Amino acid sequence: MQPQGPSIQLQNLSKRRDRDVQSQTTDDQQNQGEIRLENAEPAGLELPPVDRGFKAWSFVGAAFVLETIVWGFGFTYGVFQEYFLHHRTFGDASEAAIGAVGTIALATQYFEVMIFTLLALQWPDKIRMMMWSSLALCCGSLVMASFATKISHLILLQGVLFGIGGGGLYAPVIIYLSEWFVARRGLAGSFIFGGSGAGGALFPVAANFLLTNLGWTLRVWAAFMFIFGALALSFVRPRLPVVRAQDTSGLNLWSRLRRQHWGFLKSPLFLCMTTTTFLQALAYFPVSLYMTVYTTSLGLSALNGTLVLSIFNLSSIVGQIIFGHVCDIAPYRYVIVASGSGAALSAYLLWGFAHNLGLIFAFVVIFGSLSGGFCSVWPAASVEIAGSEQSSVSNIMGFLSMAKGLAAIVGPLVAAALHHPEQATTKSTYSGYGFKDVTLFVGSMMVATAVGGITTRLARRISW
Repeated sequence: MQPQGPSIQLQNLSKRRDRDVQSQTTDDQQNQGEIRLENAEPAGLELPPVDRGFKAWSFVGAAFVLETIVWGFGFTYGVFQEYFLHHRTFGDASEAAIGAVGTIALATQYFEVMIFTLLALQWPDKIRMMMWSSLALCCGSLVMASFATKISHLILLQGVLFGIGGGGLYAPVIIYLSEWFVARRGLAGSFIFGGSGAGGALFPVAANFLLTNLGWTLRVWAAFMFIFGALALSFVRPRLPVVRAQDTSGLNLWSRLRRQHWGFLKSPLFLCMTTTTFLQALAYFPVSLYMTVYTTSLGLSALNGTLVLSIFNLSSIVGQIIFGHVCDIAPYRYVIVASGSGAALSAYLLWGFAHNLGLIFAFVVIFGSLSGGFCSVWPAASVEIAGSEQSSVSNIMGFLSMAKGLAAIVGPLVAAALHHPEQATTKSTYSGYGFKDVTLFVGSMMVATAVGGITTRLARRISW
């Protein structure tokens, strides 16, 4: 298939949607479950241009901010984990329990993106209220978490509740991205997704400073998140007029969901892409969570561990922008193969022999850029999986997000089982410090990711 195919199909779809908005045809009412346009003029309605203009790129900027404060904070948890373990903040709480706070928060966010996307598509007029409520939940959960005295309290507040709020705050970005961008969707998406890397690069340094010198880090973070989140919400708006659901036919949520297009669930390409995403994330999250711990295991300072995590997250921005642009001009499966094989080699050859800070930095730069940019293939893959049913793109990206969310739980649990902290002072020719099995696991999952990229070429030729 020519790489321009999905973009042309989606562009034609966007034009048809614009004409439907202007004429308020009954086709929209059938597809959206008996909806009507609110405050839309039947004639002479001018929509903002696609792929260009201030409104389109201001949406990208605001979405970047939301990505930064929602996902960037989650990728900073490695600093909190190292601090809690070193200072025994929660007494005899296990390494797995302390690590669960960050993984549960991320996993919940990935799952909630799918759930809130489905809800937002059914009740688009409620999206603004949903986003403001989610922002309030995020900030409130962090304030309450600052008073936690048990690890179970932290898991519930900073893990579950923050994750739910983060998912609801971010989900509309996925929906609106499909409205604002078509031909340049990969590039726009890569800029947005780069927010997690930017936050993950800057926030660890800030968190380390606050934890060391201030002591009420989460309350400061809640205030910071509310201010910048509120500013971002002023620019995160849909391109198409907001619609209000008219439940005149008495349809419940389940009936509404059944009327959507779910044929992609049986697609071999969808199953292959979902599996590949899961395997890739199994390797990514253990590195994100344990690089700070690994660095301090070498006898280096906590500040060095923080800088390593920052560089790791910062490197992902480079990969996301480059991979996003490549996906606009070439088949996305090339990116998957390059990402998986390159990251596997860096794990085996660099992390395996990283006995000093220089090699650690080399590893996190290469692995971070190659693995951190993987999600930039999601828009292109979702368009191809959806085929003629382009209204399914948001749902497909939601399922890919759920696959990554599941891996956010499973990956660190596997890494915790493979990590041997009692060997933290033991150095060996290959790996060591209790991380040998973790290193081999990460490399193996990245090899499987590269194989998944090759398999997608075969899967797209099969139809059920």
